[in-house]
Amino acid sequence: MDAATARSALSLALRIGEAMMAVGASAADVTATALRVAAAYGLTSCQVDMTFTSLTIGYDPDDVPPVVLMRIVRPRGNDYTRLQGIADLAAQVTGGRLELEDAHRRLDDVLAAPHPYRRQIHALGWSGVAGCVAALLGGGWLVALVAAVTTAVVERTIRALNRRGLPVFFQQAAGAAIATGTAVALVAAGVEIRASLVVAAGIVVLLAGLSLVGAGEDAISGFPVTAAARAFEVLTLTTGIVVGIAAVLDVARRVEVPLRVIDPATVVVPLGVSTAAAALMGGAWALASYGRPRAIAVAVAAGALAWAVFTGAGALGAGPAVASAAAAAVVGFGGEALGDRLRVPALLVAVCGIVPLLPGLAIYRGLFAVVVDDDVPGGTAGLVGAAAVGLALAAGVVLGRYLGRPLGGQLDRFERRVRRRASLVD
Repeated sequence: MDAATARSALSLALRIGEAMMAVGASAADVTATALRVAAAYGLTSCQVDMTFTSLTIGYDPDDVPPVVLMRIVRPRGNDYTRLQGIADLAAQVTGGRLELEDAHRRLDDVLAAPHPYRRQIHALGWSGVAGCVAALLGGGWLVALVAAVTTAVVERTIRALNRRGLPVFFQQAAGAAIATGTAVALVAAGVEIRASLVVAAGIVVLLAGLSLVGAGEDAISGFPVTAAARAFEVLTLTTGIVVGIAAVLDVARRVEVPLRVIDPATVVVPLGVSTAAAALMGGAWALASYGRPRAIAVAVAAGALAWAVFTGAGALGAGPAVASAAAAAVVGFGGEALGDRLRVPALLVAVCGIVPLLPGLAIYRGLFAVVVDDDVPGGTAGLVGAAAVGLALAAGVVLGRYLGRPLGGQLDRFERRVRRRASLVD
């Protein structure tokens, strides 16, 4: 192969990998796909290296000088339609159905394609997630409506701050402060509403966008650099949420607003209602992440399945972390085993399934205990419990995807090569 053709093939593999990273794919999936695409054009001895912000691919044959290319990764946010388009293109390339120049043009078309929904529909998805969270936690129609409207304001605010280049940490803090401030203002005005559920709904929406699953998968799959970077990003942005909530709660305490936190054990939500809310929450999250109608339908099923498993495990005596891990493992397994057959990204199934299980109310209860009740040990224990649930969700998804991958039809030599990174012995 001449140097120009090798460079073009490497460039295609690199661009596909960079595009996958930009929309949140795991390091293992990016590496295996890049190797697969390069091998489809005869480059079978490539090396791929990645950090959180860059991707490098090299080809070092015996008869020509080595070629090394690198691209900087600029996150685009969750876009499952674009991720599926990239996956479909990679499958066509590896199947030998595209010439090199045609593949470059097709990739340009996928990356330049407009979003499938208008911004208003996108924002409606976020509001739907918040409303479903409120219903899932036992709030009535008024709480769900307030949570949905508040989240719409948060989404517009974050979008405006992002256009002005404000760091994401402060965007998270501003979003959390708006959600908490709305709840405090309603209580101060004498409105009979469960304010803690409004805040919990906002926290779940802000948490759902974080790459918690990606960090866990990268760590277990043998990519410590990207795992550490993603985990630090999750920690930093979660701290932004904590700062926003704590600041507003402190102000409310000083002006003596009579806040209180609802105890989940005192609210009984019928199983049918909670399962429906979890299912709609998964679908709303897929809509907010630009999922196509097929993907939204699968996300609805994933949310219902995860909640059913979580409820069943809890009925058997499992704690919140164990029950969450079991539910995450089931949806992770199902997404990996059926994603290719349904033409839906496995990442979508996993993330949409665990959104109903994110510990928004637990985080708020812990912060409330520290800031308002001056119960530092109790609040810290609550925050540690919330962190344990988050880690359990990430670990469960990774385990489920690992077990389901052989059934997904992609366990080829490149997949096995990537899996060996997580082994102690090659």
